[in-house]
Amino acid sequence: MDQYEPERLSAPQLAAMRRSLESGRGAMTRRSLLRASGVGALTLGGLAALTSCGIPPAKREGDAATASDDHSAREKVINFSNWTEYMDISEDEKSRPTLADFSKRTGIKVKYTEDINDNVEFFGKIRPQLAAGQDTGRDLIVVTDWLAARMIRLGWAQKLDAARLPHAFANLSAQFRTPDWDPGRAYTYPWTGISTVIAYNVKATRGKKVDSVTQLLDDPSLKGRVGFLTEMRDTVGMTLIDQGKNPGEFTDADFDAALGRLQKGVDRKQIRRFTGNDYTADLNKGDLAACLAWAGDVIQLQADNPNIRFAIPPAGYITSSDNLLVPAGARHKSNAEQLIDYYYEPPVAAQLAAYINYVCPVEGVKDELAKIDPELANNTLILPDKAMAAKSHAFRSLSSEEETAYEEKFAKLIGA
Repeated sequence: MDQYEPERLSAPQLAAMRRSLESGRGAMTRRSLLRASGVGALTLGGLAALTSCGIPPAKREGDAATASDDHSAREKVINFSNWTEYMDISEDEKSRPTLADFSKRTGIKVKYTEDINDNVEFFGKIRPQLAAGQDTGRDLIVVTDWLAARMIRLGWAQKLDAARLPHAFANLSAQFRTPDWDPGRAYTYPWTGISTVIAYNVKATRGKKVDSVTQLLDDPSLKGRVGFLTEMRDTVGMTLIDQGKNPGEFTDADFDAALGRLQKGVDRKQIRRFTGNDYTADLNKGDLAACLAWAGDVIQLQADNPNIRFAIPPAGYITSSDNLLVPAGARHKSNAEQLIDYYYEPPVAAQLAAYINYVCPVEGVKDELAKIDPELANNTLILPDKAMAAKSHAFRSLSSEEETAYEEKFAKLIGA
């Protein structure tokens, strides 16, 4: 369906895309979900893919999308695009149980496609249709919070009908209810939460616990064996928190101070490298003694390596989300809303969480998850307790100008 010829990619764009495809969700093995969250946007070339595709936006930023003609009553179908390995699958890998049960219950066929490998790449696919006011061929997509925010600002997301989302409204966890980019969850609901924590190999640290960015940057015993992430919001956000700043309210000066602190870690060779999800192999081997990590990875690594530990810094941690969103022009909005609401029923949410191992955004799911796997039900990386949830912080929304400026500075820091 892509009849659009993209502009020629620059060398930085190609490098960014290569990093994303090699270290994003597209590179993952079964049940080893890792956040790609826009690695392609780490360079000005990546940002250009979001902002300068050569097609003017159909709406001014801030306009709401006009609901399209909804064909749900006549066409019992949902076209659902998601990341790879982000849905439960049967042991024989021939069916997707939760989707099959939804179709059996509602009579709605779900055409499920794993065609999202990277936020920037995917947005490049659907942007021409959105800009032209056309149907993208997708009724429901899953995109990371910063891209969801951008689509809302551009008027390319449909406002959800709260009356069709009783379970979602009632069961959404408190920590995900009020993002500044979608107040009251008018346009999106989380598919999963993504927690950024500190992971360490206790064998490589010789028994030492690592639980702060200060240790990562200043502990001489870790020199040359520390990793930070190529995702700006995670690396800078965790550094801001460590410096006593709120990543939801920081200033330009705060951002620059955090970058300056990270730059010292680079200059002193305390930091070995900035990585995508490829930190997992280095951490597993002990080449990285400690690093920033995504919680879902830690669960998978611990299953095979008892030396892998994690810590929630006393100062707090960054949390973000991948989000269900109905694009402008979608033909089957109310069908899609039924599916969103279905995944907020605790038994269904538990089945999904047991497979993907990321933060479940649904309240009341613990008892249901315990029926499937008691160990997972007690894992705070999947179901944060109140103490952990209280330490979570979201990185604030950025204006287009801030996003460009911050990503450019961060790209220079990491050598992108």
